[in-house]
Amino acid sequence: VQLQASRGGLVQAGGSLRLSCEASGFTFDEDYALAWFRQVPGKEREGVSCISSSDGRTYYADYVGGRFTISSDNAQNTIYLQMNSLKPEDTAVYYCAAYRRGCYWFLRAGHPYGSWGQGTLVTVSS
Repeated sequence: VQLQASRGGLVQAGGSLRLSCEASGFTFDEDYALAWFRQVPGKEREGVSCISSSDGRTYYADYVGGRFTISSDNAQNTIYLQMNSLKPEDTAVYYCAAYRRGCYWFLRAGHPYGSWGQGTLVTVSS
């Protein structure tokens, strides 16, 4: 299993950014938790959002507050994270990940479980 995240970027507070993550080595027809995590230097990696490849059910961390939307394109084996109303505290390295467990568990367990893409830096300026 391999995951390749798109480049992040610099965005002003209140702006939007979409991350994508292309997966290979498995298909979304299989039952996977497809997730985004993030990590600020000096802090633990935390779950952001997850989508179940089998039924499309989505999960979000409380701090997302309706600002982010996770989606997947099964034909393209790609996961997306649309981030709106970005705040400076959203600045972090974002990781996409996949695991053959449920989203509820994977968002809380995180690394080292599952397969992970390289991190991509998102910087939100105030």
